[in-house]
Amino acid sequence: MRNIIFILLGLLITNCSPKQEKLPFLGNPVVNGNDTIYPKILDFSFIDQDSTAITNKTFEDKIYVADFIFLSCPTICPKMNAELGKVYNIYKDNPQVNFLSHTIDPENDTVPRLKEYTQAMGIGKNWHFVTGNKDSIFNIATASYFTTAYPDAKEPGGLVHGGGLMLVDKNRHIRGVYDGTDSIETQRLIKDIKILLKE
Repeated sequence: MRNIIFILLGLLITNCSPKQEKLPFLGNPVVNGNDTIYPKILDFSFIDQDSTAITNKTFEDKIYVADFIFLSCPTICPKMNAELGKVYNIYKDNPQVNFLSHTIDPENDTVPRLKEYTQAMGIGKNWHFVTGNKDSIFNIATASYFTTAYPDAKEPGGLVHGGGLMLVDKNRHIRGVYDGTDSIETQRLIKDIKILLKE
């Protein structure tokens, strides 16, 4: 009888202990037997504001938040940068968390211009503003991050892009997408980074 009581107490304690929250994997998975394979960010190579080559290896064993912007954007980019800046200010001293902003206007957003912008904003080493081949940037936006990026002369600034902030885990999987113009979504991203760091 005493053993049964201990077993029941053990089960009660196990059931009452909080389960660790996990973020979903986003994208359409491929099922291979018992394995479910989720899409990964494809290989890439861009140049950041410090003239450093930024590749997938830059984020090895790290999580990061990615977005697509351009410096002369007259619409949502200033708000996106401000919201992501709030997240950056919380995690800028955490080497496990990085930030990756791709310009979709590489002709104008040169390395010196990106450097000038990041210096003016007080952005340090963990937030990479990258430029590169325009087609490569557009392709990775649609193929890896499932967002929009393309030229359109009818739109303000002549370019179209999505306003999402994408949270990427250590294995290159997207684990969350957040509206980069919404401060409530920013708070959700801050919370989800904490969850992902515990995985």
